[in-house]
Amino acid sequence: MIALASAVREAGGCAYLVGGAVRDRLLGRPGRDADVEIHGLQPEVVETLVAAQGKVHLVGRQFAVLHVTTPEGELEVSLPRRESKTGPGHKGFAVHADPHLGPHEAARRRDFTVNAMLEDPLTGEVIDPYGGREDLRRGLLRHVSAAFAEDPLRVLRAGRFAARFGWRVHAETSALCRRLDLGELPRERIEREWQEILLNGAFPGQGVRVLEACGALRAFPELAALRGVPQDPVWHPEGDVLTHTALCLDAAVSLRDAMDDPWLEMLAVLCHDLGKANTTVFERGRWRSAMHDETGAPLTIALLARITERAGLAEAVAALVREHLRPGQLHLVRDQVGDSAIRRLATRVDLRALVRVAWADAAGRRMPMPQPWPAAEWLLARAESLGVRDAAPAPLLQGRDVLALGVPPGPRVGALLREAYESQLDGGLADRDQALAWLRAQIT
Repeated sequence: MIALASAVREAGGCAYLVGGAVRDRLLGRPGRDADVEIHGLQPEVVETLVAAQGKVHLVGRQFAVLHVTTPEGELEVSLPRRESKTGPGHKGFAVHADPHLGPHEAARRRDFTVNAMLEDPLTGEVIDPYGGREDLRRGLLRHVSAAFAEDPLRVLRAGRFAARFGWRVHAETSALCRRLDLGELPRERIEREWQEILLNGAFPGQGVRVLEACGALRAFPELAALRGVPQDPVWHPEGDVLTHTALCLDAAVSLRDAMDDPWLEMLAVLCHDLGKANTTVFERGRWRSAMHDETGAPLTIALLARITERAGLAEAVAALVREHLRPGQLHLVRDQVGDSAIRRLATRVDLRALVRVAWADAAGRRMPMPQPWPAAEWLLARAESLGVRDAAPAPLLQGRDVLALGVPPGPRVGALLREAYESQLDGGLADRDQALAWLRAQIT
């Protein structure tokens, strides 16, 4: 970076660190990669200077952006540019490089003031035209200018930065966000921002709170419906279901590194109580949400259709939502729980993922929560003893076993296999020899 900045200075221009690179350095979070903006030089001169620093592996000339790999890390090098809105969505812009655009005007196109600072790497001078340093100190997301409204993706980016840093959003920025239409955004960009919130955020619950404050949950009505849904204050002193969901997400961060599929499991935590919006009633002196686990499964599938196209993901998340109460429920009556119940649960859901989602649910109440959790330890120990801790029991019989005994292909083959597997889950068939003996008895 210093070598490039020096070469730019010698050529009569000025190179600045910009955006997140400046923000993170001021926060004491230095990184290898950086964004560099070069002022005062024509594109062809910049390209020559950049090529001398390392391997240029992507040149986005229409956006005046170059990506270069140097021994010190990755650099994204750009020229100051003017943008004008030409169509809907975050790609509907005409972009024109303007090497002589001043730093103040160049920073005006950025989203938040904390991302609108520039730093001269040769002198250490920070140019802060919009008060980003003070907003950084206050933990505040505030838009730079009215141009913010031209890109609705920035609403979700507010949630991303809130999740990453725990920041809040300025009231005027929140009001501006509420006027934007997220319907313009493609699903893949929506998924990327949700992944940033849930997978990379230290405070994903704060990300959801900021999305709600910015009106972004209108695009995700199953989540928006949780606001104001009451809960029994004895069990949930934290407040409404949306507040509880945010606390669960923050609690789940402590388990995220242990998750086999963090995207799936964090989505399950996000969705686990969606059913409460449709089932909560006040009866017999308290708020109750009977069957919210079952009711939440189709709502989960509807919500995730707006967020992701990953095949099978919504159904897997819905299964965790449907079963999220089971670890606690089974533990309460553990002396009465048979092996069949554990085996059958393992056929419906990944038990290790389930206990993590259930723990996050229990932890999202502003109350102390043990780790390890007795309900999780008990369930996984029982599952281990039955050989189903890591996967559902494999069927003892296969279709070829039925065909080998002379049963012709057809519905009866499937019916016999289903009956055998049900008996296996109930403990009636303990091994393959027993299963084959049972099968011979059925067809003779």
